[in-house]
Amino acid sequence: MNQPAAPLTSPARPASPSSPASAASPASPTAPASLTGLTIDRVRTFAVALPTRRSFGVSGGAVAVAGRPSIRVLVQVCADGVEGWGEATPIPAWTYETAESIVTTVDRYLAPAVIGRPAWNLDAVDAAFDRAVNRGFTIGAPLAKAAVDVALHDLLGRAAGVPVGVLWGQRRRETVELGWVVSGQSPAEVGDSVAEGRAEGYRAFKVKIGLHDEQTDAAVVEAVREHAPPGAPLWVDANQAYTVQAALRMARRLAGLGVTAFEQPLPANDIAGLRRLRDASPVPVALDESLRHPSDLATFVRLEAVDIAIAKVQRSGGLTLSRRLCALAEDSGVELMGSGLTDSDVGLAASLHLFAAYGIDTPVDLNGRQFIDSPYAGTTVRIENGTAAVPDAPGLGVEIDERVVRELSVDVLEQRA
Repeated sequence: MNQPAAPLTSPARPASPSSPASAASPASPTAPASLTGLTIDRVRTFAVALPTRRSFGVSGGAVAVAGRPSIRVLVQVCADGVEGWGEATPIPAWTYETAESIVTTVDRYLAPAVIGRPAWNLDAVDAAFDRAVNRGFTIGAPLAKAAVDVALHDLLGRAAGVPVGVLWGQRRRETVELGWVVSGQSPAEVGDSVAEGRAEGYRAFKVKIGLHDEQTDAAVVEAVREHAPPGAPLWVDANQAYTVQAALRMARRLAGLGVTAFEQPLPANDIAGLRRLRDASPVPVALDESLRHPSDLATFVRLEAVDIAIAKVQRSGGLTLSRRLCALAEDSGVELMGSGLTDSDVGLAASLHLFAAYGIDTPVDLNGRQFIDSPYAGTTVRIENGTAAVPDAPGLGVEIDERVVRELSVDVLEQRA
């Protein structure tokens, strides 16, 4: 059982004498004279145990388990009395980064690399990240890097007194439609899950497949179509579970059900297989895990192996690289869809700003509110009838109660027998 530990999950980096910690983090502090004068002086990590509302799984294993806290790593970045917050979601069933690795990567590698740098120079910060933790095949430690990058965006927006989208000069939408996720249920149980989503006002549905055999996967999707409103947007995500042959068989079944996208059917690095599948599939193929870095998308575009690119902030190392990926998709004529990583409200807000900036008008998978709570958040993202309003307060637009963050903190590095 997770018990509250010391306030921090690891030793805090030295803070500037002019930037004491406060009990709560207001969404709009007094703006300094100039963003160019802000220098990063502190980076801190808080691994927090958040209440889990429902169980949730993907083909690789469990993401959330009802009755067991869900761990998220919140990162606070400070610069001359202004602060910002970011989030990382450790899900070993989906990627290799764990709560322990995220905390140590930020504390021991990324924080020393950015302290003393101008907070506004996000390009230089990204380069410093890559020197501290090399990219490897495509990108190294993207979740840890994303948390710091998002915190810097929040900080800069708060300092300037404007939302992140205004900071970018790019905001094409004020609301984003969300999809209700169906995952792990048997065909007989799907009706209850869909009914629950409909009762909360959701009109679009995403189904996690690859958790059963092919016949059962297809039966689950058929049951969702049966119980969903007529014409409801419906897409599926296999999280790399299939072979080319199995994915083709499944795609032919999905086509008759009006499925709009077949997300990540094959292993992320099976570029040849994804190209073959894209050529033969009657359902558009969407790539998620394959697109860690913008250069990954460039490769798939050159090989004509992608129909739809999934924008996902944490997977791509933060908002800086995610914007590059989205711009490349637009310029290449590749459709964009949006997804998250069962984020709490900090990550949810960051994704909404990104998706609004690029005008993503199809339903997105930002399912955090479906599965976890964010008790640390005061003023935060508003969701009504399955539609999220893009925050308009400075920075990400989420007010953080640091006192609650400390109460929720656990020591993920504590040695266990």
